[in-house]
Amino acid sequence: MTVWAGRTATEIADAVRRKEVTPREVVAEHLARIAAQNARVGAFRVVRAAAALAEADAVGARADLAELPLAGVPVAVKDNLPVRGESTRNGSAATPTAPAADDHETVARLRAAGAVVVGLTHVPELCVFGTTDGVHGIARNPWDPSRTAGGSSGGGAAAVAAGLVPIALGNDGMGSLRIPAAHCGLIGLKPGSGRVPAPLGDAWFGMSENGPLATTAADARLMFSVLAGEPVAAESVAGEPVAESVAAGANRRLKIAFSTRSPIAGVPVTKPYAALARQAGRLLAGAGHRLATAHPPYPLSFGAVVLARWTGGTAQDAEGLDPRLLTRRTRRHAAIGRAAERLGMLRPDHRAALNARLDPFFEEYDVLLTPALARRGPAARAWHERGWLANVAVNTLCSPMTPPWNLSGRPALAMPFGSLPTGLPGAVQLVGRPGSEHQLLDLAAQLERLNPWQRTAAGG
Repeated sequence: MTVWAGRTATEIADAVRRKEVTPREVVAEHLARIAAQNARVGAFRVVRAAAALAEADAVGARADLAELPLAGVPVAVKDNLPVRGESTRNGSAATPTAPAADDHETVARLRAAGAVVVGLTHVPELCVFGTTDGVHGIARNPWDPSRTAGGSSGGGAAAVAAGLVPIALGNDGMGSLRIPAAHCGLIGLKPGSGRVPAPLGDAWFGMSENGPLATTAADARLMFSVLAGEPVAAESVAGEPVAESVAAGANRRLKIAFSTRSPIAGVPVTKPYAALARQAGRLLAGAGHRLATAHPPYPLSFGAVVLARWTGGTAQDAEGLDPRLLTRRTRRHAAIGRAAERLGMLRPDHRAALNARLDPFFEEYDVLLTPALARRGPAARAWHERGWLANVAVNTLCSPMTPPWNLSGRPALAMPFGSLPTGLPGAVQLVGRPGSEHQLLDLAAQLERLNPWQRTAAGG
């Protein structure tokens, strides 16, 4: 008997369209896997077992089944995006328990494409921190459950890396897709500004974007195209979904800048992550790309600017919530954000100022290659019970490489590459020009062919 749990989204959708398997059979297998393994990795806050099976039957009965790019594909949704009929808790005891009346637009697009929402994944409170833990649970790295899955889309990353679902929907305001993807051996794509409908509200002053978590470049491309509203052919060619928007010159030789310089002064990249990024650069150079060591001109004030916007976004999200029900670290984070606003530190021209520095660099180089993280993830523990300074320190030391691309609005992608000395997955980051998501996915697919990875963790 063919086992569908653990297969890619492209494989599942192709089989469903060909009627080799029904959506109900696919979803039921994944629900059984979730029931067996979710306690180990802490991926889901809510599992929609009965609702997902009913929705799978509805997908199977659709007249357009043969045209659905995500036909019957189980998907997990981050618990800060509304899913019709489910509460959106955003990792907090302070948020409303009432069910959402409507789907977020990204969820609606996934469902329209034939995907089935099997559950909502754990996040840290208000999606603030890079470790996914809180009053609803702790998300663990399936490769080593003693380590965090990262955050804030950590529950989604744990679900995909454990093979509980082939793809997950998350979002990224400071690295919240790329950080857990890097920890858990996945591809996490933060689209550029305006490419995918953003999270609700001000989306951290425009820094937060919705995007995919996946185990292959093909799955990441397929999901991104659906989220972006691009026409996607149902057929696959050599396992790659055909998106009409992919540029004709996708395989041209690129000029790639390589840098291990941290954007945040005093927070260096450790040797294992730097070494893996160099190895990835050598592979790309061997494949014909032009590689040069070149460092983006990060401003010295970048750390202060991004801290102000990070805390300021939390202050906005905490408005109207009972502070007595918020954790200590969240209350302090929001208080600092309110102070930053009073001091005029949340200037609207920060993005333009950063891009004025970065634009000449990206005029010279097509893509920037960096380490995805600076060091391995911290232990999976109740960080939400610890103080604000301890949380900010552990987050900053681990992941200084991701925030510039949220502030600048450029697309950025984290992907697996090699292994750390601990045996955990290594990872690199690719950053491109506005509108270059498919170019980054092409490059990720090339690295995937040159240096394949194990798609899911042992037991996943």
